[in-house]
Amino acid sequence: MAMRESDYPGGVPVDGYGRGFFRVEGQVHRGALIVTADGVRTWSGLEDAAPLVALGGRIDVLFLGMGADIAHPPAALVALLEDAGLMVEPMSTPSAARSYNITLSEGRRVACALLPV
Repeated sequence: MAMRESDYPGGVPVDGYGRGFFRVEGQVHRGALIVTADGVRTWSGLEDAAPLVALGGRIDVLFLGMGADIAHPPAALVALLEDAGLMVEPMSTPSAARSYNITLSEGRRVACALLPV
């Protein structure tokens, strides 16, 4: 699914996504990703908390894309991220990508961690 053009001053939006991939800054990435205003990086998934915890103090909201459908992330992961000062918003991956883009366009300190659909 392609997303509409918008203005993201100094940010990196998610351009689109599909079955097993994401397009960010015109590049196709396969598998799970973390996207911040600074760029994109691969992610090993919910068991890989360290790169998410490292976002503490740099962002305020982390949109956590749980795949094609909304699912609850592990409670221990949410507690760890909240202890790092992050507000965690779990939702489906399509919703997380859209919410990230909208919030990023508002100039807010935001990131998304996305599991593929």
